[in-house]
Formats: sequence, structure tokens, C-alpha cells
Amino acid sequence: MPSIFILYLFSYMDRSNIGLAKIVGMEEDLHLTSHQYYTAVIVWVIGYTISAVPPNMILCRTRPSIFIPIITFAWGSVAALIGAVRHQGQLIALRFLLGVFEEGFSPAAIFLISTWYRKNEHGSKRFIIFLTAGILSGAFGGVISGAITSTLDGAQGIRGWRWLFIVEWVATAGVSLIAHWTLLDYPHRSRGLSEEERKLAQQRLVKDGIDQGDSKTQNTSMFILLLKALSNWRTWVLIPGYITLSGAGAISYFYPTLINDMGYTSINAQYMTVPLYIASMGTAVGGQHDSRMVFFALTAAIRNYIARYVFLCFINMTLWTGGALALSFATTALASVTPDVRAIMLAWIPAAAALAQLYGSAPFPAEDSPGYVVGFSVFAATFAVGSVCHGLANILFKRLSLKGTYVP
Repeated sequence: MPSIFILYLFSYMDRSNIGLAKIVGMEEDLHLTSHQYYTAVIVWVIGYTISAVPPNMILCRTRPSIFIPIITFAWGSVAALIGAVRHQGQLIALRFLLGVFEEGFSPAAIFLISTWYRKNEHGSKRFIIFLTAGILSGAFGGVISGAITSTLDGAQGIRGWRWLFIVEWVATAGVSLIAHWTLLDYPHRSRGLSEEERKLAQQRLVKDGIDQGDSKTQNTSMFILLLKALSNWRTWVLIPGYITLSGAGAISYFYPTLINDMGYTSINAQYMTVPLYIASMGTAVGGQHDSRMVFFALTAAIRNYIARYVFLCFINMTLWTGGALALSFATTALASVTPDVRAIMLAWIPAAAALAQLYGSAPFPAEDSPGYVVGFSVFAATFAVGSVCHGLANILFKRLSLKGTYVP
């Protein structure tokens, strides 16, 4: 978990720092319109979606300690190149490539967790630990970006927002090199365990009904595995609810802009994103409820800036808790599926959900500033639908008596 935690922290930081760069000079230097910025945001989603399945199919046949560090170094390098772009076309192309490489990590991490922990161990708290990395990334990202863009602006003739991508690449590259030695592989082939410990790790999972695969599944063609994943009804039960949750996650790209419209300077707006994520920590660790719809609706109605900022904190708090619950539900529901097929299914779910960020990025055009009533109203309605989807999924799994698939 520690290695996955740190890697996800940098993954989230590299994908979301475009929002911070936007308000400290990138928009001005590249002459970006709100439509062009929106395009730069959604092409990441497109790249993320179309490359979802192949990485996990490769992961099943190789070592996570080799595969994950390689894609980490790749996405870090692409993020660094964003700091050198000269026009919006280059930005859009590199954001697409960033999505392609980053998609390989999250499904891989989710699948790796499902191969080590029993059903009651990779519950919501385990995924809360995983997603807390994103919370810390959001919190420290605001502090780090503020420090980088303010102190390095103009150094060597380079704008501060460009230094932001360069400095964060150095950190990401360093972490990717260390990860090769710290990441565990699968229980049956992990280098850090003795033969006895490997057997014990596998026996724990077998007793809990978690499929570990066999030599026959290892020799099954990738095409057959893909068909099995697509034809499994569990995939299509889990996707709708997760789509609504993922779509709302796109709001994180607009936190700096929303706060900037409250009257804060561009640098202070970066720092003011920090409390949003700090507030999420307590709820992520102790919260188990889903009240996002109410917070989105109230934020749309409130025009007082202080009250609006408080409700932005509430929105962020509940988003992260809901994400952990959804991932816990998915991995538990798929525990009895063979590892190769499970890996593909766990890639399909976030990939399909990433498409929801296409609508999640659209409702905040500059002309709707500062109220953004349409944007917040869309999210409120979306989560009303999402609540129904999750409720129906729970009922279905209970009715079919699928052991361990119901998460209260």
C-alpha cells in the first residue's frame, strides 16, 4: 500500500496541475479560450478511456514491479513536456498522451489490491487509504504549486507555470525508479516473500472465495478474456453508479478558477485549494455517507463567497468518501471472477466512468462566472440518478445472494 499510495499521489498531482497552471499564466501565454481549456481537459479523458484495457491485460502477464514504474516514468515525462508547449495544439496533444499513460496506473493499482487482500480487508477503509493520496495531492499540490510559481517565475527566463510541470516531473521520475524495488508483485511470485509466506498469502484468499487463477487461465487468449469481461453482467451493473461519481471528479480541475472568481488573486487561489482537501481527510477516514447531491444544489443557490467556499469543502469531502465506497463495492463483487477477467473488468469500470468527465468538465464556462448555477445544478441532478443506481445495485446483489458483494 505505501508504494501505491505515493504513486497515486503523483499521478493525481500531474493530471490536475493544469487547473493551477491556468490561473498563473498558462491561459495568457497560450492565449487559451475557455473552450480550448475545456478541450485540453477532455482529451485527457479520451486518452484515459481508449487505453484502459490493454495495460491491465499486459499487467496480468507481467510483474507489477516492472510494469507500474515504467508507465509512471512515461506519464511523468509527458507532464514535463507540457511545461514546454508554445500553443494550444501542443497542449492538447500532450494532455491526450498523459491520459493514455496514466490510465495504466489506477486500474493496475485497484487490481493489485484485489489480489492481496481478503474481502473484508479491501473494504472501503483500504480504498480510502488509497484515495487519500489524491486528497493529499490536492492539498500539497496547492502549496507546492504556489511556492514554485511564485519563487521560480522568471528564473532562467522561464515562466512559473512551466517550472511547475518541470519540478513535478523530477519528483515523479525519482519515485518511479524507487517503486521498482518497493512494489510487491502477486502473492505467488513476490520477491519479498519466502515460499511459505507465498503459500500462506494464497491460502488466505482461497478460503475467502477469491479466485487466484490457474495455468489454464494463463494460457487463454486475450480476445477470449476480453469477451468474457464484456459479457459478464456484473460489469454493466457496476458501471452506471461509478460513472456519476467520476463525472463529478472533474470539478477538481476548476477549483482554482472557482476560488479565483471569489476575488482571490491567482497565487492565493492556489493556496486556498488546500483547505478543500484538508477538510476531506476527516470525512474520508470516518465518513460512510453520501450527501453530495445536497451540497451541489446548495452551492448553486448560495452567492455569498464565504458560504460558497464552505460548501465547496463539503463537496470535496463527500466526493472522496463516495469514491472509496464505490471501489470497495466493485472489487468485492468481482472477487469470484478469475484474475485475468477481473483485471479487464476493473479497467472497464473506471474507463467508462472517465467518459462522464466529458460532461463534468463542460458546465463551468467563463461566461457563467461567478455563479455557475448550471454547472452545480447538473452535478446535483447527476448524483440523484447515481444514488438510485447504487441502491438498485445493492438490491440486485443481495437478491442474488452473492456472498460478500453487499456493502452496507
